[in-house]
Amino acid sequence: MSQSERLREQLAADGAVLLTVECQEGVVGRDSALPELGAVARESGALRNVARLVAAAREADVQVLHAVAERRPDGRGANRNARLFRAAARLPVQQLSGSSAVRIAEPIEVAEQDLVVRRLHGLSPLAGTDVDALLRNLGCRTLVVTGVSANVAVPNAVFDAVNLGYTVVVPSDAIAGVPADYTPAMIRNTLALVATVASTDEVLACWKRVSRA
Repeated sequence: MSQSERLREQLAADGAVLLTVECQEGVVGRDSALPELGAVARESGALRNVARLVAAAREADVQVLHAVAERRPDGRGANRNARLFRAAARLPVQQLSGSSAVRIAEPIEVAEQDLVVRRLHGLSPLAGTDVDALLRNLGCRTLVVTGVSANVAVPNAVFDAVNLGYTVVVPSDAIAGVPADYTPAMIRNTLALVATVASTDEVLACWKRVSRA
């Protein structure tokens, strides 16, 4: 079986789910708490490619699931056991529940049929959240992981999904991290060992075949 045939098989609409990771205004928007990451996500085209994948997934009847990281104003339930969490608590823009910072960022559009899972703790969109149960109820076999960051949340999502038995596809130009040159190194040296790496256009081509069928 060729690589393109394998990718088409993995991305079959009845067994694939598209996951967007922390593609929220307070992370990748113009007023991001992490301006360097937000700028890289926008300027690299990663955010635009996530939006393209979301639109194509709906056309192909592939479920879209958005994973959002947020915190309560009083910080209850949030981690404090790593420098990353303590630094995040001091940022000028907080990912507060119900605020504009936790809305999905443009140009990604959220549809009524999309699922949104919000977490108050940890580094992973899957561990300790409803995502795994939702994926199993949806009959998911392949999880397509997009978003930010290639430094922390994206590899956490990939590793957790693989450990839970899912096949993972990573569109290499639909994730971003800092510095910008870290993302291709992470993909080449780590994510490619456990996931199928493809381009956004390759994923879109597979879903276009499905939507025409």
